[in-house]
Amino acid sequence: MRSRARLVAEEDGRGGTRPAVLHGESPLLLRRTGPRGGDLTVHLVGGAAGPLRGDDLRLDIEVGPGAHLTVHSVAAQLALPGRPGLPPSRYEIHATVAAGATLRWTPEPLIAAAGCDHHTRTVVDVAEGGTLLWRDDLVCGRHHEPSGAVLSDTTVRYAGRTLYRHELHVGPSAPAWSAAAILGGAQALGTIVLAGPALPEPRLLPGEAALMPLAGPGLLATAVGPDIRAVRRALDPLSEGQYSLRPV
Repeated sequence: MRSRARLVAEEDGRGGTRPAVLHGESPLLLRRTGPRGGDLTVHLVGGAAGPLRGDDLRLDIEVGPGAHLTVHSVAAQLALPGRPGLPPSRYEIHATVAAGATLRWTPEPLIAAAGCDHHTRTVVDVAEGGTLLWRDDLVCGRHHEPSGAVLSDTTVRYAGRTLYRHELHVGPSAPAWSAAAILGGAQALGTIVLAGPALPEPRLLPGEAALMPLAGPGLLATAVGPDIRAVRRALDPLSEGQYSLRPV
């Protein structure tokens, strides 16, 4: 399956944000949620099972000057095996955030079902004066099953300079050092990248987690745990609006 989706948010001239483009193809369906006239909230709705081997998915997000966008998903994304012999499933996300704009990306976790082979690539470009909260959670296998193979590659740039660059490889095809060095035996991992002019202070978070400064106007929160509940206890206060991320 090949699917493309595009979301463009722009300031509506009255202090709110409207969707200039809201286009999706199954399984990447986009639905506007929340009240009109304020910040824009959009949910990703899975219109089909997967991703499965051979699927090729891409989502493009553009947040214009002065616009404020939050993107959630209605359910976890479940990477499944699919037919043997097909290439890995792929999911690419490209996002841009203009000066004075805000993007909050807070989807439900990716679950790597046993036997899956899934690659994700994320590139986010934030202009100087823009603000970003980017969250990714990964669960290594469903209940009482081994993890499938996931290769995740994430780059966040701020004002044209790389702020965050990370690659994670888990599952049976991963190098022995890769997942062990990051997960240390945990089954769930969560990360939040914060970028912009209005950020909380670095500190320890509940459980096995910390909020650490990046080399630039940004912070990285990382949490691991035996299940996604431990990750959520650490990271949810950051991603659910406890801290104001509006540009100043």
